[in-house]
Amino acid sequence: MKYWSDNEVTRYMNINAFSDIDQAKEMIDLLNHLFKEKQAIRWGIYNKEFDWLIGTCGYNSGLKEETYIGEIGYELGSQYWRQGFMVEALTCIINYGFNTLNLNRIEAYVMLENQKSLKLLEKLGFQKEGILRERGYYKNQFWDEYIFSLLKRDRERS
Repeated sequence: MKYWSDNEVTRYMNINAFSDIDQAKEMIDLLNHLFKEKQAIRWGIYNKEFDWLIGTCGYNSGLKEETYIGEIGYELGSQYWRQGFMVEALTCIINYGFNTLNLNRIEAYVMLENQKSLKLLEKLGFQKEGILRERGYYKNQFWDEYIFSLLKRDRERS
């Protein structure tokens, strides 16, 4: 989980860059616990060529029946940015959300300054709905975030 110790990767995340392996183990334990409680699901993004994990993506919510709304989250090692890995991974989890979780709406929240993530979501067909003022609290301060959404009917049309 080397990417969680990269300041560029964690810059817009609600965690500080990890400084030791125990922090990564704690994160994995947390993600496993959230999955067992049907609160979240996270998949590793594995690069066969290099034979290691290069990031993760998943749902921070939306696993309970008849929720119909899920929130995605994702991160990728900075050396793999702009190579199509995240487009491929998110396309898979979007399909999973609509087809398996029976979601009607998938949301993503992005800090205003995170231009790479904004462009990624737009490329995937997400619509920017507006700014949620001081929605996020990361690294000891409040942040404004854009809210993006993708509806099942939008995906079916494309």
